[in-house]
Amino acid sequence: MAENKSITVLGIGNILLKDEGFGVHFVRWFAGRHILPAGVRVVDGGTLGYALLDLICRSRFLIVIDVIKARDNPGTIYRFTREEMETHMPPPTSAHEVTFMDVLYKAELIDEVPETVFLCIVPAHFDEMGLELTGAMKERFPEMEKLLLAEFAKLNIKMNGSSRDA
Repeated sequence: MAENKSITVLGIGNILLKDEGFGVHFVRWFAGRHILPAGVRVVDGGTLGYALLDLICRSRFLIVIDVIKARDNPGTIYRFTREEMETHMPPPTSAHEVTFMDVLYKAELIDEVPETVFLCIVPAHFDEMGLELTGAMKERFPEMEKLLLAEFAKLNIKMNGSSRDA
């Protein structure tokens, strides 16, 4: 794999299912507000599954933005390491279903898994069709942005003067 590995912010989710697409909607919003320094990329991963493997393997640090279906108030945000996230994942329902954790396991098998952090939000609506996020989820963008910028600070990523007027 490439030696010059980047830091990747990966938004995942299905934008056809309202709030299930939070990660994708958030990274699009975030990328429109910030000019990222070299070595940092923001990616809309949607529901690409194994197609994300090369991207993940080319990352030295991965920050995943996604929803978590937890028994908590919609809009509640959590931060998990990869190991912590594994304890919150439901068991697979089918041998044909590919979860994001399956993709990380493949990266681990080839010894290319980056250090990974998950920033997850409890969705309000994820089981009904619709292309728009609910207002409650859109209102959480600034809070998720603060958490993402805090992760950048931990990684010594300087974002000074990079905010665009959006």
